[in-house]
Amino acid sequence: MRVAIIYDSHTGTTRAAAEAMGQHLRELGNEVHIDSVVDADPTVVSQADLICVGSWTQGLFVILQHATKATMQFIERLGDLAGKKAIVFCTYKLATGSLLPTMAQALRAKGAEVVGEYKFRGPAPTQDFQSYAASGLSSA
Repeated sequence: MRVAIIYDSHTGTTRAAAEAMGQHLRELGNEVHIDSVVDADPTVVSQADLICVGSWTQGLFVILQHATKATMQFIERLGDLAGKKAIVFCTYKLATGSLLPTMAQALRAKGAEVVGEYKFRGPAPTQDFQSYAASGLSSA
């Protein structure tokens, strides 16, 4: 399976989470391409079988959490994603608010089937993500 992992990282934590996700998916036999929202080509990303989009959490401690403007603009630039699977993820310190559902809805509006929403407090994929990936994502 071809996987595109796209992220926006402020301090490097979200980039590290994207790279850890990518390593785990590679170990399961997938072809993985990781890029920032600034450098990624939306046309190339749209050709992947699975599209993972991640953002660090902006907001005021525990209120007004949201994805970065660059992340949402990247999603807007993606083409038709009908028939594609997608995962949204974020890194956070205190809370995520509606960040993940908002990103998921933006991808659904492009036609993607959102199959996972993951939040990482730190740079490592959670057990939920690892279990999900191991349970057959790589063979979908």
